[in-house]
Order: sequence, then C-alpha cells, then structure tokens
Amino acid sequence: MSSADSSHEEKEVPRSTPGQEDLHEANEPPFTAQSDDIERGNVPYEGGAALESVISAKPSVNNIKFVPNGGLTAWLQVLGSFFLFFNSWGIVNTFGVYQTFYETGILASSSPSAISWIGSIQGFLLMMVGSITGPIYDAGYVHHLLLTGSFLVVLGQMMLSLCTEYWQVMLAQGVTIGIGAGCLFVPAVAILSTYFSTHIALAMGIAAAGSSFGGVIYPIIFFNLYQEPGIGFPWATRVIGFIALATLIVSNAVMKVRVLPAGRRKFFDWTALTEVPYVTFVLGGFLSFIGLYAPFFYVQSYAIEEGIADKNLAFYFLAIINGLSVFGRIIPNFIADRVGPLNMIVPCAMISGVLAFCLVVARSIAGIIVILAFYGFFSGALVSLPPTIFVHLTANRGVIGTRMGMGFSVMSIGLLIGTPISGAILKATSFKYVWVFSGILVLAGTLSMFISKVTKGGPNLLKRV
Repeated sequence: MSSADSSHEEKEVPRSTPGQEDLHEANEPPFTAQSDDIERGNVPYEGGAALESVISAKPSVNNIKFVPNGGLTAWLQVLGSFFLFFNSWGIVNTFGVYQTFYETGILASSSPSAISWIGSIQGFLLMMVGSITGPIYDAGYVHHLLLTGSFLVVLGQMMLSLCTEYWQVMLAQGVTIGIGAGCLFVPAVAILSTYFSTHIALAMGIAAAGSSFGGVIYPIIFFNLYQEPGIGFPWATRVIGFIALATLIVSNAVMKVRVLPAGRRKFFDWTALTEVPYVTFVLGGFLSFIGLYAPFFYVQSYAIEEGIADKNLAFYFLAIINGLSVFGRIIPNFIADRVGPLNMIVPCAMISGVLAFCLVVARSIAGIIVILAFYGFFSGALVSLPPTIFVHLTANRGVIGTRMGMGFSVMSIGLLIGTPISGAILKATSFKYVWVFSGILVLAGTLSMFISKVTKGGPNLLKRV
C-alpha cells in the first residue's frame, strides 16, 4: 500500500482556531521532569540533537488525536466543572449580599472595611490556593482535591450558620470556604482540557458560567430566606450549604481523570521577570483587581443608604452584575479568538473603569441598573481572559502553567487589599470616593495592559495580540 493511500485512511484531525489551541495548551503540563532534564543536559544527545521520545500507545495530554472532543463522558465533565465554578467563584461573587447584611446585622459593630476583609480573604485564598495546587493535581491526587474542597466549602457554610462574632465569621466564611474553593479551582479547569480540542472554548465558557450563575442564585436565595417572614440567617445559610453539598456530590460523582501530565510542575520561572509584556500585564491585572470588586461589595449599601432604592430591590443589584457577567465571560472570549485576547481585554477594562466613575452621578434606579448591567458584562472579560493572555505572552509552552500561577498569585493580592481599602475610604469620606478609587485603579490597570499589548505586538494597534 502506498504512503498516499495510507494517509487517506488516517482519520483527519479537526483543526482548531488559534484561540482554541491556546486554551488547550494553557492547561497542558506546565513543566515536566523530562524538559527539566534536557535543560540540565541529562538527556542523551546524538549528533548534537536530543533523542526523540518513543511514541507510546498511552493517551497523552499533548496528543490531540486522543482527545474525545465530545461524547457523554466529556460533557459530564462540563457539568461537573460547572458546579465546581458554581461553588467556588460563585460563592465569592455572592459576598456583596453578606456585606450589606453584616453591616446592619450580626457584625453591625464592625466597620465596612473590616467586614470586607472577610470576602477579600475568601477570594484571595481561592486564587492563591488554586495557583499552588497544580503539583497536587499533577501527582494524581485529583479526587483528593475534589473531596477536600467540597468538604471545606460545605463545612464552612454550615459553621457560618452558627457564627455570632467577627472572628468566627472570618474563620468559617473567609478562611475555610476560601481554602475549599481554592482546592476546587484547578480540577475545574484542568480536567476539561483533556476531553476537548476544537470545542474547548465552548466547554470552558459553559463551565465558567457556573460562577456567574452562583453569583445570581445564591444572593437571591439568601435574601429571600433570611428576611422576615423567612427562616432567618442561620437556616438561610444552611440551605445554601445543602445546595452546595448536593451540587458538589454531582461533581465528585461525574468528574473523571482521563490522563494526567507526565511530569512535575515548577513553582517559579525567573525569566518571566525579564519580559516587559508579561510584567506589565501582571501589574495591570494587580491594579485592576484592586478596584474591580468595589461595586460588587458596596453597590447595594450605596443604593440603600443614599435612598435610591429600598433593600428589597437593592439586593437584586448583585444578581444583575453577575447575570450579565455570564455573557461577559463567553462573548469576549469568542471574539478574542479572532482579534486577540490583549486587544479584547484592554477596551473591556477601560469601559469597566469608566463605568465605575459613572456610579458617582447615578441617582436613579434605572441609571444604576444600566451601569451595573454593562459593568457586569465588561468586568466579566477581566476575569475570564487572563488565562489565554498568559499563553500568548509565553513563548516556552513548558512554563505556561507556572507563569499563570505566578500571575494569579500577584493578582490575588490586589483582590485581597482592594475592597478593604474601599471600605476604609467609605468610612473616612463617602461612596463618591469609593467609585473614584475603583475607576482610577481599573484605568491604571488598563494603561499597564495597553503597554503590555504595545511591547508585545508593536505600534500597530490593529495587529492581533
């Protein structure tokens, strides 16, 4: 049989768009023992070139031919990942409703800044723990991460229902749930990359939408259950815990590891600090995250205290932000496949900063709702696009995961300090300066991201970057 005939018999592999390939490669093993050995010169050389590896029949995360790219098992992973996002980022996105409740409820004696530390630590631990659990995932302890994370999220929620003092709430909601959510983050992303190739963007988009759905559903449930004539704060919190338990049982039941990376992961890549596009983008993300979550935490209190809306309506403002964020996490990513992720995130960040300033003059219900709707959409891109951007900024595919973890670790610090600073500004001045602070920081981050785009793609602003 001729080679031409045999090539016709081979199954044609679907071609991916550049953006889809980036998303797939972003979740490959970021640094393997084999590549480390090559750098140290431990791999035998023949004729000046490294010997080729023997092809194994065992499926590899690097071999796209073996990726199912669909089927019942693959789409069950999307369902499981959806609920992982639902109970990690979805819970973090819910804290705004707790912020408003605590200010007039069980933590009324604490300042807004002190209360916001609970939510900021929760989000910080999610990102930080998520960035350092990669080696645990690579070592094969995937279900250990899922079980540990699920247990801590449910435990923290149940313990929260018994809390009456600040330190108790911080321990249960900030620390316990934060660490648990961080344990769920890596499996939610990494497992999908081994099941999808050309459909990876769609699969990731659907799964990531779980965070926005959680941010819509949980606040509505909490508000309608705790207020009179509801069942009160303890049982409202327990109901959310039971919902988390039921949905996480689904994730633990259906999530199935198809193949694990072959090597280990490096924690730090020093060469990243010498690359201006990478450093300026991480700085931009850090600055943006300082100001990004101020509307999420404080817009409900703003509407109530300024007499713009009563508490029954104001509690739905957070649901509006998170509801539009569903589309903001999917549509910009779809467009970014065509125009480039840096070209997409810069205008989205700029618009988010301008919208934060617009809250200064918002004095009507309609005005606030319109601003929040657009803010939810454009801020969603700021959260969902960075993984793809880290891929574009990394020439060596072997350190993508390492650089992503480094970047998110720095950005998590911005998330940690941002809302407490906003709370301190609120205590000293007024909501006007909270929105000004938020807008300035997001726009400062936009400028740094723009510098990253220019240093990466050159002065041609229309170039795909």
